[in-house]
Amino acid sequence: MQPQTRFFKDYRKLANLLNSGAVFTAFDTETTGLNCEQNRVIEIGAVKFSREGISSIYNILVNPQCIIPPEIEKITHISNEMVADKPYIGSVLPEFLDFIQGTILIAHNAHFDVNFITAELEHSGLPPIKNMVIDTLSLSRWAYPSLGKYNQQFLAGIMGIEVKNAHRACDDARVCGNIFLRCIKDTASVQKL
Repeated sequence: MQPQTRFFKDYRKLANLLNSGAVFTAFDTETTGLNCEQNRVIEIGAVKFSREGISSIYNILVNPQCIIPPEIEKITHISNEMVADKPYIGSVLPEFLDFIQGTILIAHNAHFDVNFITAELEHSGLPPIKNMVIDTLSLSRWAYPSLGKYNQQFLAGIMGIEVKNAHRACDDARVCGNIFLRCIKDTASVQKL
């Protein structure tokens, strides 16, 4: 489904990549369910940063043109009323693509978010993303092989990263970016080999 997407796997080179001045965008989606072929995006959040810090933030609610199931509303606190007057995904995606242009994407369990964005791009007649992607789920498994648990909220807790609004896209993206930076810091000695 995502032939254009390239996943960065050489984690030993991340410190050099960060120090080279690369720009990253940590992003997250909230959706009406787990199946990218049947469900829709209801929120996109993204935080653009480099070694200098955060340069910009993108956050938008999306009208999915379908009902948000009660169990999803309970998790995300995004209601049907909140998205009723929001733009459709087809009008949101071009500005999101502009926001991420020239950056390396970062997401936790990145295949999920990339698959949803790819499916929505396809439905909207837009080309797939071509950005390099780093999955902090895979990265954290590499960085902390004996941890045993790798969900984002757990990692944030043991790393002392404040979670302000779990399961809302922008805060999840911010937390993801911080996990990425912490993994690089904690594996600095391995990366110099």
